[in-house]
Amino acid sequence: MASSILVTGGTGRLGTLVVGRLRAASESVRVLSRHAHGTDDGGARVIGDLATGAGVEAAVAGIRTVVHCAGNAKGDAAMTRTLVRAAQDAGVQHLVFISVVGAERVPVVSGVDRAVFGYFAAKRAAEQVVAESGIPYSTLRATQFQESMLAVVRQMAKSPVIPAPTGTRFQPVAVDEVAAALVELALGEPAGAVPDLGGPRAYLMADLIRGYLAATGRRRLFLPVRFPGAAAAAIRAGANLVPERAVGKQTWEELLAEQTAAP
Repeated sequence: MASSILVTGGTGRLGTLVVGRLRAASESVRVLSRHAHGTDDGGARVIGDLATGAGVEAAVAGIRTVVHCAGNAKGDAAMTRTLVRAAQDAGVQHLVFISVVGAERVPVVSGVDRAVFGYFAAKRAAEQVVAESGIPYSTLRATQFQESMLAVVRQMAKSPVIPAPTGTRFQPVAVDEVAAALVELALGEPAGAVPDLGGPRAYLMADLIRGYLAATGRRRLFLPVRFPGAAAAAIRAGANLVPERAVGKQTWEELLAEQTAAP
């Protein structure tokens, strides 16, 4: 089936929701995957690897818009550069990119910074690749996904003593709300750097953990921990927050109620 929109990372947490919303809007969607999955719900999946470049040119052939959801803390800029080169050759008209709030404000200069907060630097480098590509683009920065924070908190809660970063706050946003914003951008005209998207409230990390423990009926001891480094200091100062863009609807408490409700 001919497709006009390619979604990278289309089998991940965010990408799956983006693909679903695009299909609901009657858009023909192509999903870039490193593995062969055939077809799924009428959306063509193509094999391609942004790390090696294999199959990427074929994936973008005939595509009008790319929604770039794939990425990680290592090699993000290189993978984005591979995508951009193929998109330039294919004549892609719109590149939609998801980044993170604080990408330009969290300094990642030391080994400690990179180990804990390297994701911010990776996203900032990829942002620059997109902006300098010459392809009309839209870049959305979002705060941390609620679902990702929940996965972290669940893992931490397995320990009888939880190391809780002191002074560290997060403004978690529902991943489906981010997906909705990306789809709106993909269906519109390129807009460059668009306003950030943050969750409705900012929470201390310790309070996110306490909320989860209360919702699941658990008790744990807390061990206050102060992370070293310039990146951690920037996070404590709120570099990852956008209180003026607290436009997300779902709260952390609502997510916990949804995720911990009895079947």
